[in-house]
Amino acid sequence: MGITPKQERLFSLVPLGDFKALLGIDDREDALARYCLVTASYTIEEYCRRRLLCRKRTEFLHYSGDPVIPLGDYPVRKILAVYKIGRQGEEPILPGLYRTVPECGPEDIPFCLSVDPAAGLERRVVAIRALYLAGYRQGEVPADLASACLELAAWNMSRFRGKRIGMAGAAVRGKAGVGEYLEASMPENVKALLEPYRRRML
Repeated sequence: MGITPKQERLFSLVPLGDFKALLGIDDREDALARYCLVTASYTIEEYCRRRLLCRKRTEFLHYSGDPVIPLGDYPVRKILAVYKIGRQGEEPILPGLYRTVPECGPEDIPFCLSVDPAAGLERRVVAIRALYLAGYRQGEVPADLASACLELAAWNMSRFRGKRIGMAGAAVRGKAGVGEYLEASMPENVKALLEPYRRRML
């Protein structure tokens, strides 16, 4: 039974083929390679406190009167639809009456949604629902971010191969636990690569 194109798409910041080629992994460890890549990608998103892989996002934005509203994920690739929500329900805002600041693109900076006054936001609007695509497409991930994913996945692969999950150091022969210690959840060099991509908490 072959792998279908849908099954082949992994939630990964780097392609499976690149990872296997760089580490010299053959098909016997295909399942482990996939697991390590997906785990590394989710771990990186959690560490960076943001979604990094391109996907559709639905976000409810509190409206306080300012027509420029920060969006939660970035970089924004495309705005799909925007709705204003009031006491009478939800109403679509026409595409010509909103835009992103900066314009949609691959820049790794926070984006805002700017709504034109002609959209009628002053009429008892309490929230805005935005549907948009945000994040990096596989193959367009910045080099340092891709390197962080590769290094973390390779580190996890080494831990699984050695069957010493959660432990580091070398055990002293005949003395259980001596010389070993709990390893870090992420290598320091990977953290350094990810630092520019971490969401800053105010």
